[in-house]
This record gives sequence, C-alpha cells and structure tokens, in this order.
Amino acid sequence: MRLSEYAKYDATGLASLVRTREVTALELTQLARQVHDEINPLINAVIEFYEDAETVAGADAGSFNGVPFLRKDTGATEAGRLQEHGSRLFKGCRSDTDSYFFRRAREAGLRTVGRTTIPELASTVMTESIVNGITGNPWDLKRSAGGSSGGAAAAVAAGITPIAHGSDGGGSIRIPASWCGLVGLNPSRGRVSGGPHNQDASSGLSREFVLCRTVRDMAAALDVFSGPHPGDPFIIVQPSLRYLEELTQPTGTLRVGVARTSWGAIDLDPEVLHAVEATATLLEGMGHTIIDIDPLYEPAEYSKFDSAPTTAIWLEEAARTLGRTISSDTLEPVNLKRYRYGRDLPLSQTWDVQEGLRRMRSRVGEAIHGFDILLTPTMPIVAVPHGGIYSAVNPEVSVKEYLEADTAICQYTGIFNVTGQPSVSLPLAQSSSGLPIGVQIVGRFGDEATLVRVARDLEDARPWHHRCPKVRAEGS
Repeated sequence: MRLSEYAKYDATGLASLVRTREVTALELTQLARQVHDEINPLINAVIEFYEDAETVAGADAGSFNGVPFLRKDTGATEAGRLQEHGSRLFKGCRSDTDSYFFRRAREAGLRTVGRTTIPELASTVMTESIVNGITGNPWDLKRSAGGSSGGAAAAVAAGITPIAHGSDGGGSIRIPASWCGLVGLNPSRGRVSGGPHNQDASSGLSREFVLCRTVRDMAAALDVFSGPHPGDPFIIVQPSLRYLEELTQPTGTLRVGVARTSWGAIDLDPEVLHAVEATATLLEGMGHTIIDIDPLYEPAEYSKFDSAPTTAIWLEEAARTLGRTISSDTLEPVNLKRYRYGRDLPLSQTWDVQEGLRRMRSRVGEAIHGFDILLTPTMPIVAVPHGGIYSAVNPEVSVKEYLEADTAICQYTGIFNVTGQPSVSLPLAQSSSGLPIGVQIVGRFGDEATLVRVARDLEDARPWHHRCPKVRAEGS
C-alpha cells in the first residue's frame, strides 16, 4: 500500500483491509510512521511517535483491527506513557494508570502509536505552547488547527492516522474538527466513561472521544467507547441498537431549531451563515420542519463559569507532588494569571459556579425541549492566524480578556458542554479561500442515535471526502 492510498482510507476501511489480509496491522503502523516522518515536521501535530509503536498491544479483532491511533496529551491515560499536559510544569510525567478509554481502544484493535499536541493545560482554542511550539492547520499552515485537540485534528486531516483521541470541555473536539475539515462528536455526558480516576471531569463539562473523517467511523467509535464502568457518577440510558446499525435505520421527520444569529461578541461570518442556511434548506428538503431559534444564553453569564479555582488547587497539588514551583518558568503567561486569580478567589466561588451551571442547564433545556435537533454554526469564523488573544503564550492578555474572548469564539459549543447534550461538527462547507467550515448538529440528551442518522443523511447528500488539505501524505 502506498502512503497516498493509506491516507485516503478511513479507519473502518483500513480495518477491513486487515481483516481480509490485504494489509497487515504492522504495515499500517509502518505507513503511519512514514506519513509522520514526512508530514509532522510541517504541521507539528505529534509530540512523540512511540519508538515501540510496531509492537504495541491491540486485539486481532474488533471494529478497528490494526488501525493506528493517537492519544491527546491530556485526559485519558496509558500506563507508563508520558502525559505532560502541554506544560513545563508536568515535563517528564508518566501515568501509572490505563484509563477505561484506552482499554477499550486496545480491545477494539486500535494501536496507539503516539501522542498529540495541545495548548498548555488544554486551556485555549489554539494549539500552541512554549514546550511544544505551534501546531499548523494542514489547510493553511499560517492558521490555527484549533484547540485543545488541535494536534489530533491536524494529524488526522494530514493523514498520519485516520482517527485520534480527543476530549471536549467547551468545544475542544468540535472546534478543531470545524477548522480542519473533520467529523468531531462530543458525546452526551456519561456516554463515555472517564474512569477509573476521572469519571466526572470538570464537573461533568468534559468528555473523551475521537476525531475522524467519516460518519461510519464516528458510529463505530461510539460502539467501541460507549458504556458504563464501576464508579461512574450515573448510568446514562443505553442505546437500543448498535450505532453502526443506526446507519441503516430511517431518520423520520424531525423538528429542527436553526441558529442564524450570533450568540456572542463575535459576529457570524457571512460564509459560515451561508453554510448553516444551506444545510437548513437541505434538511427541509428531506422533509424536516425548520424553525429559527434565538440565542439561548447571555455571554456575560457564561463567561463567569471559569474553572480557575479548581484548576489552581489541582496545579498546587501537582507542584507539591512533583517538587516543583508554580512560576513563569513552569506556566505560560495566561495560565499563570489564571492560577493566581483562582488561588485568590474564595471557596464560595466554586459553589456560585456550580449553581450558575445548574440554572443555565435548566433554562436552556426548557428553551429547546420542543426540538429533536438543533442546527448551528460550530464556530462563528474560519480558522484564525496563530497568536493573538486566544494564545495562552501571549503575555499581554488578562484573565478577563481571555475569558471574554473564549466565550465569544466558543459561543455555539461551550453551552452544550453545560447541558450535557451530544453535538457533532460536520465538514459541510468551505470558505471562498478554501478553508473548512463546520456545521454543528445538536441532539437531545442521550440521543446519539439520531445524530448518527442525521449525520449519515448529510454526508450522503453533501459528501466531503473529495476535499483534501494542502498538506497531506503524497508519498509513493
């Protein structure tokens, strides 16, 4: 198999080739390494391609038999592997625990061959850090791949692996999926276990999943990673069918709420609005009922939900354990300011945040209860140039400016981390300059099945597989 052929297959397709013995799992790992060696110097998406990648464990069966996989440098862990959270404070740290996520990955045949870049502490929408540098967008290297799962997205878009681990606490899967032209699902709260040590990450705001190129890979990954484990805070309703089986089921007629207006301080780019309107027209032509919806919350209210107090406690405990000091030598400018800000807040602030989240969940839930799905932009604008106000490396940005900027650019994503609903970014459009535009579909809580069927319908009606970024595996 040539590199260019390898890069054209999705994970399901590669697994099928292994199953029929047209290629071996070892050959796929070798191809992934070749693409990495060719492409990663350009995009800087992979921190570490494991030296022992050709011998990593993985089942000889399952949906993803033999497919190379990458791990984000935060969140779910692999025992014995480095996990540095993109930070000098955690340099050299290794996990002593296999998360349930990676146990399931191995059981499904995924071979984890390395780890990907993130912004320090997964804190911003741009994947750039002092310790690992800037991750470029394969569609335009001068622009951001997004964050915080930006390394994962850039690696998949460029063809290093067809699927990669990500996590999403405010848009961190969907943002890079939108800017890199990928499928990025943030599952319902509780759909994918964070165990054994992180079952309720960020008070339930953050979830683990993957970035991929096709809806069938998304469905197959749901089948692999879904399901409860002992110690989970609650058990979400389980699906009646496997998600791959949902790809063969009829969608039915849905009530679709459509967001055509800005929900934050950044105006909606006309080309992004056009992508949403074109998708609404497409859904209407499929027989669904389209109803416009107003913004669901006030940006000033959302920007108060900063995790700085709990992050400060985590950082202090980590620093004590590691025998290190929190300073400008170990944390980037914005994160150091957020640490000091969170450290100085009273403990009652944490209660205020939790109560505010509860009120917002209730209010937004009531407002959208009558809809089967929502259709929104994923991001209000296309991928931005590197640096600026969204970068934690920028010494000029204050905590207040950071929170306001983050709320503005994540105006369509973070709210559904609060409500716990599943939401997926689909690469349904491109700008006039050729940059990807993601459109977000939001489902009812616990109803990934409807998202799978709608995403399938949209992929069939408006396929994106022919679009390729400028930087992609082309070797012979």
